[in-house]
Amino acid sequence: MNQKTKKITVLVQFIISVAFLTGLDQWTKYLAVQHLKDQADIPLIPNVLYLHYLENRGAAFGLFQNQFIFFGIMTVLILCAVLYVLWRMPSEKKYLLLRIICFIICAGAIGNFIDRVRLNYVVDFIYFSPINFPVFNVADIYVVVSMALFLISFLFFYKEEDFAFLSGKGIKK
Repeated sequence: MNQKTKKITVLVQFIISVAFLTGLDQWTKYLAVQHLKDQADIPLIPNVLYLHYLENRGAAFGLFQNQFIFFGIMTVLILCAVLYVLWRMPSEKKYLLLRIICFIICAGAIGNFIDRVRLNYVVDFIYFSPINFPVFNVADIYVVVSMALFLISFLFFYKEEDFAFLSGKGIKK
């Protein structure tokens, strides 16, 4: 498979994966609006995990309330950075995990961005009560899981030289 075909394959994988994951996020938010809005919390695991509807106009812990432009710019910057990494990334199997991480983080960013553009807030509905964690949604899970996977893979799997492709000094395969 030549380089151009490999890039097109990754692009198609990206579009399908991100569309599926974003669709799943949007579907869960639709269900939250339909079944949780103006309703009492629903315990999934009493005293631990609840379904709790919240219209979030900021970030976690109530930070950056009503900062639509800030979130819009950050989303575009994150997506551009991730797409740049995907484009530059070698097509070796070694980078499959990193590609998946990029797909997941993009789906999370796009999922919450759709809410901000469409509703001017993000629909959150999952509450983990033992540590009074902020209410979150599936897109937030994507972002947190992808960042955790990146950190773990960076610490234990990839080496610094594996990221040389970002500077143009690495061999592009």
